[in-house]
Amino acid sequence: MATSDKPATPSVTSTGKVPSAGGKSGGAKKATVTMIGMAIMIVTTILSLRGLSSQAEYGYTSIFWYVLSAILFLIPFSLVCAELASTYTKSGGLFRWVSEAFGARWGWAAMYLEWMTVVIWFPSVLMFGAVSLAYVFWPETFDTHLASNTIYTLIIVLAVYWLSTFNCFRGMRNANKLSTLGGLFGTIIPGAILIILGIVYICTGGENFIPTDRSFWPDFTKYSTIVLAASIFLFYGGMEMQAVHVNSMQNPQRDFPRAALVAVVIILAVFILGTLAIGFVMPEKEINLLQSLLVAYNSLWAHLGCPWLGNVLALFVTFGVIGQVSVIIAGPSTGILAVGKAGYLPHSLQKVNKNGVQTNILWVQGLIVTILALVLIVLPSVQSAYQVMSQMATVTYLVLVIMIYCAFFRLRHTESKVRRGYRVPGGNFGKWLVTLVGVGGAVAALVLSFLPPGQINTGSPVVYIAILLIGSIIIVAIPFIIYAKRKPSWHDANSDFYPFNWMIEGRKPDEVSKWPENYVPTQDEIEKAFKEEDQS
Repeated sequence: MATSDKPATPSVTSTGKVPSAGGKSGGAKKATVTMIGMAIMIVTTILSLRGLSSQAEYGYTSIFWYVLSAILFLIPFSLVCAELASTYTKSGGLFRWVSEAFGARWGWAAMYLEWMTVVIWFPSVLMFGAVSLAYVFWPETFDTHLASNTIYTLIIVLAVYWLSTFNCFRGMRNANKLSTLGGLFGTIIPGAILIILGIVYICTGGENFIPTDRSFWPDFTKYSTIVLAASIFLFYGGMEMQAVHVNSMQNPQRDFPRAALVAVVIILAVFILGTLAIGFVMPEKEINLLQSLLVAYNSLWAHLGCPWLGNVLALFVTFGVIGQVSVIIAGPSTGILAVGKAGYLPHSLQKVNKNGVQTNILWVQGLIVTILALVLIVLPSVQSAYQVMSQMATVTYLVLVIMIYCAFFRLRHTESKVRRGYRVPGGNFGKWLVTLVGVGGAVAALVLSFLPPGQINTGSPVVYIAILLIGSIIIVAIPFIIYAKRKPSWHDANSDFYPFNWMIEGRKPDEVSKWPENYVPTQDEIEKAFKEEDQS
């Protein structure tokens, strides 16, 4: 997944001032992104092998969950993000989307939640990285015991995270190179090999451990057994990142839905075939959320007489995790810094070093990751700690998703005449359909995320639910507390954020705009809004 907007270079507005967050400027020369190009961008943003083991628990029923989640989340959320990104092309990304609909308080909260989704994601992905590293060694019995050791996992999680952070202090050039190589060798190549090995395994008479006597349809009365399926929503996360490129398409109204459909087919194929490949060689009761992908590689290669190649693949996957973490460490906090300079963070958190890196924010981020990683000590196993971190990231992300859907729905009412580069098809019916389907799916997944899964031991259900519930409440409350405590002195005079439409028009966010269709504000109106913002 990708859980955050890629920070863009600030662009100069028509007033000559520099926006405080990444995004496109209205006067920028338009590049061309083809339909296939957009599809590939979406695929590379979303694809990951980390979560396949959790869905292998369901056997052939995993196909149902992948397809259902695509229908309830990936497709409608793709369309909504494309409309918002093509409409609000000034700087800010999802901060601007939500702020245009509900005001800056909610926009700041959305930006913060996006950042926190990634912060919470770090311990879980690094736990997976620690397990992958364990499987580089021989023999497999040693790998299994090492991967299950909480002290080993905690040391690797903190060591990799902090080393990556200190490397980030030197600038992002090396991290970007590492991420590119990590995506190729840590996800794309291992994913292709997993699918090919699974097909070869079945075609050459390998024993299939997926139960064939079980119904393809899930038992919806057993809520605890479908909790893991809720995490698929986070697998599909990241559409808000690539949607910003929709205006670069020659005919977005026609080509973006096609690109989204192509991407969905590719993503579903990889997720489904990869998950089944794990299920083919892993008995259901032996499936582990963290280890089964690595065990599957060993078993699939052993079937072909070269089990040592499983250790090589484990090294590839480990490299992929390190590459992914190294570049994402700075990305989301760059957005927080940019928006924070508009008056949402104290100056102490706006400082950057000589390489332009927001070191103080990264220190705070590292402290949070360290505290979250200590959940390894509280819960009974590495697997249960991984599950808690994954579900907490899912809950945080789903709250953000619901906010984006609500922003889309309100802006169709309050700013219906604003020019949209892409519009969700179906008119008013399409607006209601994607909102009801998207919000309904997100709320259902949100509720399920708080239930302990029946397939793994998470210790005391009370402790499990308490960690998720209390943690989620604290995470959601913090941005509102920061907003309430903000001071005028926090505003960076050298980083003026392009005003929201409701500020330029002189109305409240919940009031309907009186601008005529496709109205473009004059420079005088924009300058007036800047002055009023500076005086507020």
